Amino acid sequence: MDRRQPPPTAHSRALIRPQIAPRARVDRTPHRRLPTREGVPRYARANMTRKPAIRFLNKWSRRLHRWGAILIVLPLVLVISTGLLLQLKKQVPWIQHPTMRVQNAEPRISFAQILQIARSAPEARIDTWADIDRLDVRPARGIVKVRAKSGWEIQINLETRDVLQLAYRRSDLIESLHDGSFFGDAARYAVFLPVGIILLGLWLTGVYLWLLPIIAGRAGTIRRARQRASGDAA
Repeated sequence: MDRRQPPPTAHSRALIRPQIAPRARVDRTPHRRLPTREGVPRYARANMTRKPAIRFLNKWSRRLHRWGAILIVLPLVLVISTGLLLQLKKQVPWIQHPTMRVQNAEPRISFAQILQIARSAPEARIDTWADIDRLDVRPARGIVKVRAKSGWEIQINLETRDVLQLAYRRSDLIESLHDGSFFGDAARYAVFLPVGIILLGLWLTGVYLWLLPIIAGRAGTIRRARQRASGDAA
């Protein structure tokens, strides 16, 4: 009698195979933990305050600092760049030509002679007194500067009535760009004045945001010292 068992079938394998319990599904969804003051950077501790007024001030200080910087970026670049040029106007002749000097010159020139000499410079386009913006008399240097509305400047010797220098004055144009008067009074008061106010707000909020982590760190140090003192007393 052949006692050999027949080869196992697929059904018998399923019966023989041990039943393994299904693996429990692990919830891998990240859970948001409530922040604690321990282990939190000092710059973030100030936002964990429970006082609504301080939270409101912190929130709007950051918003004003961020959006204010974005709003005034173009006018501010113009103001800063022209301001740098004006700082160098005495050192760079392209911006403003140097003022000439005449030794021991006595003023012997009249207004009519000044206008006549100014007319002799075709670049300045001066025909009448209406074409002249201002006269800048320098007795110590012995000259008079005739500034035309066209932007040209004529330096005349007060004694000999000679033309010492004829040059285009770019510093006045740069100054008008700097304060916004080049674009008219409407742009000056509607754009450049608010830019100055917002820039002041950026400075104030920047100082506040810089002091915020320092104040929060000192407050935390004082609080921990009090907790240790109360624990020792207990």
